[in-house]
Amino acid sequence: MAGGIGVPLCVQCGTTSNPCRCKVVGPTLGFLAFAVAAIFEWPVGALVYCFKHAKGRRIMAHPVTVVYPKVTNAIPI
Repeated sequence: MAGGIGVPLCVQCGTTSNPCRCKVVGPTLGFLAFAVAAIFEWPVGALVYCFKHAKGRRIMAHPVTVVYPKVTNAIPI
């Protein structure tokens, strides 16, 4: 019985940033960066949300609105 942890693989098709019109490396690294940022920022955001709702929401949304798009768009393949 073979078992193990698989590597997440994200594919984005229909882009104009490369001749193949598909991206694999950028979205995959973007997802991994999103996951790492979320592990740290979501608990902090939840704690801040108890006192300042708007600030807590911005902190919890940061991995989705800033980290993932910046990493994904920085790598054209």
